[in-house]
Amino acid sequence: MYAGSHISIRHGYREAARTAIAIGANAFQYFPKNPRSLGVKAFDKADAAACAAFCREHGLMSIAHTPYPTNLAATEPRQREMIAASVRNDLEIAEACGSLGVVVHFGTAKGGDPLEHYTTIIAALNGILHGWEGTAKILLENQAGEGHNLGLTLIELAQIRKLAEAPEKIGFCLDTCHLFASGTWNGRNWPKLEEQGDALGYWGELIAIHFNDSRYPTGLRKDRHAPVGKGHIGLAWMKEVAQSPFLHDKLFILETEKGADGTHREEIELVRQLASEA
Repeated sequence: MYAGSHISIRHGYREAARTAIAIGANAFQYFPKNPRSLGVKAFDKADAAACAAFCREHGLMSIAHTPYPTNLAATEPRQREMIAASVRNDLEIAEACGSLGVVVHFGTAKGGDPLEHYTTIIAALNGILHGWEGTAKILLENQAGEGHNLGLTLIELAQIRKLAEAPEKIGFCLDTCHLFASGTWNGRNWPKLEEQGDALGYWGELIAIHFNDSRYPTGLRKDRHAPVGKGHIGLAWMKEVAQSPFLHDKLFILETEKGADGTHREEIELVRQLASEA
């Protein structure tokens, strides 16, 4: 299986890939630029190409993640322009690094008509992807629902992709903590979600799983990650996900606290054990 964690690019893209290998990962996630800014980065293309070459050599898979201020449901014109330029920049960096795609949160908005918010999100995706010819995809991520009701279900994500002008350029990233926090997954209904995702064609477009436990019980809509097996989801339910036949070829990415050695080495091994246990 592909398992790894979020890695810093403080020392460059290739060094992030080298760090992933050093901790026993064969997959990793990274912020392509400052995670708190929507600025466009003039990135080191030679470093990105070296990262891509290193990943090919070592069978290492990667995804990028957009900065925190990215919001596909934003309506203010100037903000929408900045978000579009930023995400397009992220796609360019991901493509240069040989990554499969860029994780983008579904979008947040309080109140109002959900259909209007969905229309805004689709328009944002269409604008970002217009003319994009790279292989790196936008990977829509489900949300925990803190203060809003958007992007909590597999149906919403699948439908947004279906209605976009270029669905082939859009995939998915599933966050287990978000799914649990939103109440969409309560731990006991994973088989039903497998069936639903299969009927929607969701699993076929899923690229990565943010494999996070939850510090809070299901349905409270609190997005607080916990190490695998040390939260309210627990090892048994995390194991059920890890062993799902729909997820065997996906990237399992940890976004949890680092271990005692300052890495995710032990937790990555735990994920592999959960996936392989009979």
